[in-house]
Amino acid sequence: MIFSGISKKKNLLNFIKKKKYNKIFVISGQNSFYKSGAYKIIDPKKTNKEIKFYFKKSHFPEIKELIKITKSLDSFKPKLIIAVGGGCVLDYAKIANILDKKKIKNLKKNIIKFKCIGFKKKYPLLAIPTTAGSGAEVTSNAVIYINKRKYSVENNLLFPSYFFLIVNFVINNSFKLKASSGFDVIAQSIESIISLKSNKKSLFYAIKSLKLSRKNYLPFLKKPTKVNCSKMILAAHFAGKAINISKTGAPHAVSYPFSSLFGIDHGHAVSLTLDKFLFFNYMNKNNVNSKFDLDKRYKLMFNIFESKNINEFVSMIKHLKQKAKLENQYLNLEIDIKKNINKIMRRINVLRIKNNPIALNNNQIKNIVLKI
Repeated sequence: MIFSGISKKKNLLNFIKKKKYNKIFVISGQNSFYKSGAYKIIDPKKTNKEIKFYFKKSHFPEIKELIKITKSLDSFKPKLIIAVGGGCVLDYAKIANILDKKKIKNLKKNIIKFKCIGFKKKYPLLAIPTTAGSGAEVTSNAVIYINKRKYSVENNLLFPSYFFLIVNFVINNSFKLKASSGFDVIAQSIESIISLKSNKKSLFYAIKSLKLSRKNYLPFLKKPTKVNCSKMILAAHFAGKAINISKTGAPHAVSYPFSSLFGIDHGHAVSLTLDKFLFFNYMNKNNVNSKFDLDKRYKLMFNIFESKNINEFVSMIKHLKQKAKLENQYLNLEIDIKKNINKIMRRINVLRIKNNPIALNNNQIKNIVLKI
């Protein structure tokens, strides 16, 4: 993979104009493609290329649409795929690019059983995030929903071949989108720091990400500039590098049913329980199941957030949510939490729960989710 850093639109245009990429398959969200300004660059007339566009319909990656994308992709047989959008778009492109159309028949069963046998990368994939963001341009995993339940596909073939990080494609996002995607960056880095799978390398990237997002998240929401936007894009990028090693944890595991069942944006869904799990883990740190010193990891985060203890730290997280207008009350989100708790519990991602530094049972998870 080529690290292009923060790039300019002209860099992207020059890349696309390369002679060998005469047929290009573009997958994007229609709104993000035009609002970001990507349409001005990825244009058949400007590039002199044959381009086929697929604009995704679903709010989150679903298996039915994934199959449709895969068939359209293989029918066109491009020389290059360009995925320009948020995490959903990038995940669709990453999975579709390694699927053998002969294996589509058993795809649902294989994903549910976490089987990734017989996959192969078909085409070069260029990933261009239009949010700051999921970090999906540097991860070897992707998300897919089957019957409103989230599954992970993990395979090194999923890594995009190239990526560009372009400020102009991100800066004009709505407040709501910036708030949700930006909080996801914060949550990813925090979860990575205390993940059981974390190591020195993931910790390095997670700290780098958290320092950037901590300082630039609210300024980026209130008064976006090219400077704070580029720093949030880099924060997302480094968070992606961190979770590619450590994976995410309990707040992400619990977030997915809130998105699939109630349509809550991903980062917003993660925000519902991040502070709750942080408090629970700290208060139960004597039961830690990690090879690292959990107390030291918390003190590291306290320092970044300029807080003295767990109460101040959790208050800072709540403050960020409030300023970002990420609603925290289930009733205000029109969610009857007691009525739906069993549905939520059935759809929690087990793999991510296992990364939590404190072993969690169903009753503990349920109590954390129910807590207001």
